[in-house]
Amino acid sequence: MTPKKTKKQEDDKIRPQGFIKNKLRIIPLGGMEEVGKNMTVFEYGDDIVVLDMGLQFPEEGMHGIDYIIPNISYLKGKEKKVRAVIFSHGHLDHIGAAPILLEKLGYPTIVGRPLTLAMVKHRQEDYKPKTSSRLKTLFIKDLKNRFSFGQIRVSFFQVDHSIMDAVGVLIETPSATVLHPGDWTLDKNKNGRPTLNYSYLSKLKRPTILMLESLGSIDVRPSASTEEMHKNLNEIIQNSTGRIIIGTFSSQIERVGWIISAAEACGKKIALDGYSMKTNIEIARKLGYIKVKKDTIIKVGEIDKYPENKIIVIATGAQGEEKAVLSRILTGSHKNIKLKKSDTVVLSSSIIPGNEATIQKLKDGLYRQCDNVIHGELMDIHVSGHGNREDILYMLKSIKPDYFIPVYAHHYMLHEAKKIASANGFKKENILILDNGHIAEFSQRAFRIIEKKVDTENIFVDGLGIGDVGNVVLKDRQVMAGDGMVVVVVQVNTKTRQVINNPDIITRGFIHIKSSEELMEKIRHESKRITLEIIKNKMPKKNEDWGPVRARLRDEMTDFIIKTTRRKPMVLPVIIKI
Repeated sequence: MTPKKTKKQEDDKIRPQGFIKNKLRIIPLGGMEEVGKNMTVFEYGDDIVVLDMGLQFPEEGMHGIDYIIPNISYLKGKEKKVRAVIFSHGHLDHIGAAPILLEKLGYPTIVGRPLTLAMVKHRQEDYKPKTSSRLKTLFIKDLKNRFSFGQIRVSFFQVDHSIMDAVGVLIETPSATVLHPGDWTLDKNKNGRPTLNYSYLSKLKRPTILMLESLGSIDVRPSASTEEMHKNLNEIIQNSTGRIIIGTFSSQIERVGWIISAAEACGKKIALDGYSMKTNIEIARKLGYIKVKKDTIIKVGEIDKYPENKIIVIATGAQGEEKAVLSRILTGSHKNIKLKKSDTVVLSSSIIPGNEATIQKLKDGLYRQCDNVIHGELMDIHVSGHGNREDILYMLKSIKPDYFIPVYAHHYMLHEAKKIASANGFKKENILILDNGHIAEFSQRAFRIIEKKVDTENIFVDGLGIGDVGNVVLKDRQVMAGDGMVVVVVQVNTKTRQVINNPDIITRGFIHIKSSEELMEKIRHESKRITLEIIKNKMPKKNEDWGPVRARLRDEMTDFIIKTTRRKPMVLPVIIKI
């Protein structure tokens, strides 16, 4: 008879080595080694609060992957302890994985500002129609709102960011207080001074831990002001003699609203293009965040009904995304918009790290077809949603935290943020550079990083498949993309132990068959010879698996093709038994 496990043994089974009860534990499941996939677990005793559930867009070589989501295996068995999921704002790298992960966690309470939760609900409906009613929502109606989730108390503070309804989050436990602005920037007045003062946050209950998004830790450029951006955009809107096509992020709702107001002042029409652009603006209109006159917005298919100098198109695709609106305009595949030399194209967005090459290609293409291309290198037409090096220092000096954890950026950016802090008097030993899966544990007097990490292996989403494409499948796709595929179809007479006819060879992405007949004949001959040799030495019996035969044929044909062509396609042998 197996002895019954004690509660302590059961607890030890689900807790990584080194767990100390009733201390604050911070576990980043994403956002510490990449731009995106932002998600952090805050755990105190039996209470868990999660901040953000973001996605990451696929990197080069991740063929067929739609996006990547955080791995929540750490929370398996702890679903009932998840008291709330807080969303700092509505960008996809913070809410994009919510429908999948909330479902896996049994739909815990979600907390956020109205626009943010409206975007989460819309994404839920896209994921599984008529399921948004399962979401248990708790709205932050006022920044003075405070919520208690077990022994974890949550409150909020104002931040500037490139989307409306972004909030900073304060997480207070008996052990420590966490300040997390989410994504943030410092909007400045015409004198270059920040419009928000964060010094009051230095008076919170200590010890305090500042988890500061540090994407701008490598940005030494002076940040533009919203006032300067509006001035420049207004001049473009007023003075352009042809159509204006503005490419920006669909989440720049406040900016789009301002452009709509500026267009109305000039008697111009607005056409919104791109699914996410139309969706987000419609959500904002329903919430009353954007006011639009009845006849201002027209359909893209109607732009030819108006004089060219009365048309502004606001579109997605400023990052050079292949299927987005600007790319379709550039390639001539857009149904309604053909680029003209007289058009003015405005790229009102910053460069997301990793998109440099695609944006450069977009710019080159636009310059070939249009005489009036305006982007951030020429004029301040975009205000970044991320604080630069100077802004990071301002936050550190204003808040004066006991501990500093740079977050939400590539690993090297986190180290650059550490350098900023240590060069300005912050204690090096109190700066934590964490990886995804690290467990940082805090008491009132000390902290430690537990040696054993939790599992944060990428979860790939491909169509309706979640997690069924792993690194092995991804490697196969990379091989096929690199050197193609060769399918060898061999017919075997199991009685005579002979290969019937010549094998059929099917290739994709390997060679052009018609111009490589000699090589194809060699492959046929070699695959026949190898098969005959295999079945001559050991013919599988009637009920035996032919897997070893296929494996050997695959390996030897791979070696042959490598020696013959110096290429390594994926070889897939198919044996038909007759």
